[in-house]
Amino acid sequence: MTGRLARTDGLTEVQREIVATVRDFVDKEILPVATELEHRDEYPVAIVDGLKELGLFGLMIPEEYGGLGESLLTYALCVEELSRGWMSVSGIVNTHFIVAYMLKQHGTAEQKDAFLPRMAAGEVRGAFSMSEPGLGSDVSAITSKAVRDGDEYVLTGQKMWLTNGGTSSLVAVLVRSDEGHPEGTAPHKSMTTFLIEKEPGFGEVMPGLTIPGKIEKMGYKGVDTTEMIMEGLRVPADRVLGGATGRGFYQMMDGVEVGRVNVAARGCGVAQRAFELGISYAQQRHTFGKPIAGHQAVQFKLAEMATKVEAAHAMMVNAARKKDSGERNDLEAGMAKYLASEYCKEVVEDAFRIHGGYGFSKEYEIERLYREAPMLLIGEGTAEIQKMIIGRRLLEEYRIQG
Repeated sequence: MTGRLARTDGLTEVQREIVATVRDFVDKEILPVATELEHRDEYPVAIVDGLKELGLFGLMIPEEYGGLGESLLTYALCVEELSRGWMSVSGIVNTHFIVAYMLKQHGTAEQKDAFLPRMAAGEVRGAFSMSEPGLGSDVSAITSKAVRDGDEYVLTGQKMWLTNGGTSSLVAVLVRSDEGHPEGTAPHKSMTTFLIEKEPGFGEVMPGLTIPGKIEKMGYKGVDTTEMIMEGLRVPADRVLGGATGRGFYQMMDGVEVGRVNVAARGCGVAQRAFELGISYAQQRHTFGKPIAGHQAVQFKLAEMATKVEAAHAMMVNAARKKDSGERNDLEAGMAKYLASEYCKEVVEDAFRIHGGYGFSKEYEIERLYREAPMLLIGEGTAEIQKMIIGRRLLEEYRIQG
């Protein structure tokens, strides 16, 4: 179903072609199987193979490393389309993309050469890890640590909420590293990102590294979400991202900033699909002698839903373009993520209401979306965290003199 909502002006011919190709792939390869796979909590192997063929794992990786060298905007529009089909598929791509982005921006020449070509081909798939069982948004409270031992570091600690934890073969993990950072150093200045290569799978995947089984979730199924336990895990010193300790916090925050644009794009995609389902059902379901779309109450709902879809899309596009222009975009990314995730929840709920009792049935797609939308309220920082970021940045921008 196509309409005039969530169109993006000013795209190049190449951008339009890429987005149209992904949309076609979603309509043919994802939407027909998404709900069935989601109910089985099954990893979408065939879909992922299709994404590899499309080159989507290398979308933002520079051409010199075998990628397509595209912009954040192109990537975000592709994520929007994928999420319209099945949000879990966009999750498989997103964590990979954040690790590739961090490597591109902060990696040494050797690290880029070692990983980016294989990541572009989808042979190496990435996951990144900040959260721990006792912390989420409060990154400064990280307790996992790395201790230097000759040419290696020994990593110990427990990490939480790794998307792609089992299926990935490269994990960017943030830990505390006190070496060279005397006691009393601000917490964010004594953190380091390590690049851990591992075998895909569950259990002890390499000496000192265990990926327990999948965490059972309300929604966002199909993609594996796991813990990661490091017990004396040895990592070569040349696997410190960027080659120097103490920079991890800034590297991760840079990755999360583009991740926020991604989560905004996911919210836009899920909301679009909910709107499509709602407006379609409203024209098929009859009450009191006419389609429910003929009742003003339902038309009002559709009007509100469409306006929210359009507003969220515009803010997401603005945040992506800001980052692509080389400007700081934490304010725009925070606003887009906050608005898109909240609006997504509201649009999905309205579509659910339009479906009436059938919305509660697993037979209808809206039931799946209703369980998926809440994840966006939490991922890449809660609404409260976004509002803190937005508030601080506004006070910087509008600080009164004197």
